[in-house]
Amino acid sequence: MGALADHAWAAPLGRAVVGLYSRAYDIDTSECRKTEGWRSFDEFFTRELRGGARPLEGDDRVLVSPADGRVDSMGPISSSSTFLVKGRPYRVDELVGDATEARRYEGGAGCVVYLSPRDYHRVHSPVRGKITEIRSLPGDYYPVNAIGIDHVKDLFAINRRVAICIDTPDDVGLGRVTVVMVAAIVVGRITVTGIDAQDVPLGLHRMSPGLEIERGDELGIFHLGSTAVVFVEPQAAGRWLASEGPIQYGRGLLEARHEGHGARSKGTSE
Repeated sequence: MGALADHAWAAPLGRAVVGLYSRAYDIDTSECRKTEGWRSFDEFFTRELRGGARPLEGDDRVLVSPADGRVDSMGPISSSSTFLVKGRPYRVDELVGDATEARRYEGGAGCVVYLSPRDYHRVHSPVRGKITEIRSLPGDYYPVNAIGIDHVKDLFAINRRVAICIDTPDDVGLGRVTVVMVAAIVVGRITVTGIDAQDVPLGLHRMSPGLEIERGDELGIFHLGSTAVVFVEPQAAGRWLASEGPIQYGRGLLEARHEGHGARSKGTSE
């Protein structure tokens, strides 16, 4: 499906497919940087928004939603590094791909944003900081909709995923925030900022020096699909600004607790 989506189409076919898809999923192309002339389905599916379409809420201590979609789960991460998604426990180490990394999030919080076929499919940074590590993990391509979540055990931990680690600076003071891009059925590939590849190569990629990124800057693109999971350390796990339901990238997701009142970080940010 990914190869088919990348295939260049004739202009009349492209207009027909985009028109049908937009009507079926109620897509508003007027908010896009480009409103016609996409050369393939992938180019349409990964369409960019025009400048100012998603203003950012709050200041640097407000984590914004990384994507358009629906908040499916949000809540604390236990002392055993587990996180509940729709009532089912997930081990953070399986999602981020590293047991030591997972421990820094004990006492922190996690949130799942599901991207449906109608949504804008670029993923953005919830915080200001530096991308210091990217882990690309192999896995399956089960659907991540309600059917998949209900019937596939450990769905998010066994699907293909890419974990992007962002270390915030001292003046922001949120420690490390990790955004996990989880692939799903018909997801052809995942591309990320800082790695010039058709798909993120498997393994650990250390960024040295770290790649500077602002709140709202693009982190990666789903070439079809899927879901973004956000993990924060205890000092960032303050007050939820969103609830389960629809959300847009740039909207306030979580406001960090005031400095000096949070738990101490489990890890050391660069």
